[in-house]
Amino acid sequence: MKKRILIALLAVLAAPASPAFADDSGTAVPAALTPAQKADIVLIQNYLNSLKNVTADFLQVDDAGGMLHGKMAISRPGKMRATYDPPDKDFVIADGDFVHIWNNDLKAQTNVEEGSSLAEFILRDPVKLSGDVTVTKFQTPPGLIDVTLEQTKDPAAGSLTLVFDNNPIELRQWKVVDAEGHMTGVTLDNMTKVANFPDNYFFFVAPTFDNPS
Repeated sequence: MKKRILIALLAVLAAPASPAFADDSGTAVPAALTPAQKADIVLIQNYLNSLKNVTADFLQVDDAGGMLHGKMAISRPGKMRATYDPPDKDFVIADGDFVHIWNNDLKAQTNVEEGSSLAEFILRDPVKLSGDVTVTKFQTPPGLIDVTLEQTKDPAAGSLTLVFDNNPIELRQWKVVDAEGHMTGVTLDNMTKVANFPDNYFFFVAPTFDNPS
């Protein structure tokens, strides 16, 4: 369960697509957007591209009722670090090439190519909600904008929903679905722009352990 949650934090590797947004061609079907929604997409792209170095607290919830708190740092392009509050010692680092996942229970790491992740597009420069990703659903519940994305050429590879406050636009949450159809949501709070991070902040280094005497 823990490993699934950690991977879902940064990567959608093999999630089933919703039948409502996939056709027999295996190509994601774009949502029919109004002119106002298309304008909102442009605003969202501009907002995401303005996020260079940011930190945030997060709450991670899965559909089995599991909850984890932690802190996240993003340095675009390509880098992200997520650490969990004690006593949890797991952490996740995207270094620009790979997503490194440390499972402290197993004392082991898992590495995933960053480009294989649907969620990787958040770390790109520039971010575009088009091309190899397709907007398949666009909703505007009160005060929010929800945008659901799938890989254009392979909608069965997974779906990612981004949730934004709409006044002003600010990333508030994302939701991913794993290969078994389980959903994990990550809610952000206290997002803060920072000037820069230490040079080695996004380098993965496996924890060391003292040998018993």
